[in-house]
Amino acid sequence: MPERILQVATEMSQLANEKITEIKGVTRATRTLALNALIEAARAGEVGRGFGVVANEVKEISQRVTVITEELEHMFESLALDLERTAQTARGDRFADLSRYVVELMDRNLFERSCDVRWWATDAAVVDVCENPDNGEIASQTSQRLGVILDSYTVYLDLWIADCNGRIIATGRPDKYRLVGTDIGHMPWFREAMRCRDGGAYAVADIAHNELLNNAATATYATAVRRGGKAKGDVIGVMGVFFDWENQAPMVVKALNFSDEERARTRVMLIDSQNRIIAASDNQGVLSEQIRLEVKDPNRGSYLLADGSLVAYALTPGYETYKGLGWRGVIVQQPRNATKAVDKPGAKLSMAS
Repeated sequence: MPERILQVATEMSQLANEKITEIKGVTRATRTLALNALIEAARAGEVGRGFGVVANEVKEISQRVTVITEELEHMFESLALDLERTAQTARGDRFADLSRYVVELMDRNLFERSCDVRWWATDAAVVDVCENPDNGEIASQTSQRLGVILDSYTVYLDLWIADCNGRIIATGRPDKYRLVGTDIGHMPWFREAMRCRDGGAYAVADIAHNELLNNAATATYATAVRRGGKAKGDVIGVMGVFFDWENQAPMVVKALNFSDEERARTRVMLIDSQNRIIAASDNQGVLSEQIRLEVKDPNRGSYLLADGSLVAYALTPGYETYKGLGWRGVIVQQPRNATKAVDKPGAKLSMAS
């Protein structure tokens, strides 16, 4: 709707300018005729005096029409500009709302991941293997249990259980990822999980490629496993879950309901707190590019680029107990008259690799 308002405003302004130009042409011709009539009246002397009076009145009417025309021109320009600004504001607000929707949709999804890891860390099989880290039979049973979970929760690449030293003792996909015995004690998310104050706390790592999972991009959530599965029990290990970012995130940034025409010139992105692109509807620049966003209001906003492209953004509001990681949803849409040959909508948005 805002784009239609802009189109109507532009068409109205063009039509008004055309008609005003025609009026100006008629006025100029009238003034010329009045001037010629005055000249001929002067030549005719006394006989042409009456005709000269009429010619003067025509000239004065022409001048008044000129003044009115100029006033109309300024009024139409002001109205068209005001209408355009209103439409741009409405369009910017709409896309800022959509930007917030995208990042909020993702954070709702990740809130569930934070709930999953805290719940599964109290599972009897998980607690059992952490209490008996050197028991191969228990470890095998725990892996089977984790495999059952993964069969139902297909958004994960794998689930890991590690002892307090950071040694992996059970995984959900032992045949695909042979990781038992691998040392992960140096990983920041593991160390943070070991420091969790109780069963309600968790650790999270920003989106990154995981070398141990065939270099797949993952969102990592972890928490401490506690003796007896109790919220205040002693820490006896760590559970980590690995969200399949590469396959899940694109579904979120492609979820907006654009027409085919609008979708072709629109790029929807998620960016992290460092303005790094972590998901994009065109799959370009993910985890390899940063954008230079013009942020006036840190929560939300919109602005136009030099080529007329609209840029809108919104900061995550978080979801329930999940505060988010400072991510933003960003939408860049080219104007309708943009060159169709452009493969990457919003290509003129400043990038830093």
